[in-house]
Amino acid sequence: MKTKTAPIMIVEDSPEDYTIVLRALKKAHVSQAIVRCQDGDEALDYLLRRGAFAEADGWRRPALILLDLNLPGTSGVEVLAAVKADAGLRSIPVVVLSNSQAAEDVNRCYTLGAAGYIRKQIQLKQLEESIRGLSRYWFEIVQLPKGDPAP
Repeated sequence: MKTKTAPIMIVEDSPEDYTIVLRALKKAHVSQAIVRCQDGDEALDYLLRRGAFAEADGWRRPALILLDLNLPGTSGVEVLAAVKADAGLRSIPVVVLSNSQAAEDVNRCYTLGAAGYIRKQIQLKQLEESIRGLSRYWFEIVQLPKGDPAP
């Protein structure tokens, strides 16, 4: 699943949900490397190249972020707001994967700049189809920004 292209960042604290998303990406034949962060703080450390990631060799700017909203510590909403407030990161598409179907959550994410919002509480086959469509759109149809600008 590794190539030289920019990775997909998955920010997900649930091992079960991470495994399901990873399986869906594999079934969709996604070839991008995966960077997993288990909470919002780790995601921001990675994206802003601080803490354990300050001197990390092989750091790659994600091509796409798949972001859970309900995270321990810094929430997914806070991560989304921070990404979209940072000039070096704001061009990275962020797709929210959440169990919430509350209109206020959906609206808030789009207001903050989310590129999409997918409910995780759908059947596995539907999630796989959603991931396949997401993959096709973001990696075959649209052109994403190139390069690894420093945050």
